[in-house]
Amino acid sequence: MTEATWHSVAAKDDVAPDEPIKVEVGDTEIALFNVDGEIFATSNICTHAFASMVHGFQEGDEIECPLHEGRFSIKTGEALCPPVSEGLRTFEVKIEDGKVLVKA
Repeated sequence: MTEATWHSVAAKDDVAPDEPIKVEVGDTEIALFNVDGEIFATSNICTHAFASMVHGFQEGDEIECPLHEGRFSIKTGEALCPPVSEGLRTFEVKIEDGKVLVKA
């Protein structure tokens, strides 16, 4: 397995509150979220069905899948209610010079 490295994926200002965006690192789709000014990153694909999380509904620190209304914690990736039972993968995030870097 390859060691994870930091990747610059967006400007911090590109990630508006409650308006997640999709970025890619290689073949990995990552959703970026702004929660109270802090940026978080999860897998963009729902663990229950093949749905893009950035098309879901963000409320605070939760994201609801657009297909079946399962919810996840944006901060931890934890699955919060059925039908989802497996959490989303999360990625480390840091901000440098106004850029969002994700460790993937």
